[in-house]
Amino acid sequence: MDQKKYTKKVVVAITGASGVHLGMKLLQLIPNDIKVYAVLSSSAKITLEKETAQYALSQEEHIEYFNDNDLAAPISSGSFQTDSLIIVPCSMNTLAKCTVGICDTLITRVFSVMLKEKREVLLVPREMPFNTIQLENMTKLSKLGVSIAPPVIGYYSEQQSLEDMENFLIGKWFDILKIPHDLFKRWGE
Repeated sequence: MDQKKYTKKVVVAITGASGVHLGMKLLQLIPNDIKVYAVLSSSAKITLEKETAQYALSQEEHIEYFNDNDLAAPISSGSFQTDSLIIVPCSMNTLAKCTVGICDTLITRVFSVMLKEKREVLLVPREMPFNTIQLENMTKLSKLGVSIAPPVIGYYSEQQSLEDMENFLIGKWFDILKIPHDLFKRWGE
């Protein structure tokens, strides 16, 4: 059992949609006083190899990794206390499974548990354009209290680079999860 006191416990799931590096970068930017339980799908690992020249899992003390096939992992139980879940990026396959309650992976099982326990859930769907089925799935989940926040940039924080835009996106997701940050210039600052 983890003896260190953390201010928050967050599950970060990364699926195989394009943009997996956003999930990896989010892992790197989560403050050390937040305990992170990370799960990468097998498709996420394949996409990482295709979209990035190289990647390495962050080995920070506050991050613990689980295999997506491990349905008996502690985070798969409602009695295991976590505060929130973010799936970034969220593939359309994972989104569809979440919408109809299929729990065949650790990621989809954790989603189901977080939903039944009424904990904060944030999905970052990565597709463009969305088709009607995908929009209906997102609407259904939104009505159940799930936050849907695709990677849509805003220009008011004066981004000058791709890194600035990524920080803006991650900062917006941190805002939803109530994680303090200074990743972008806020409106009026």
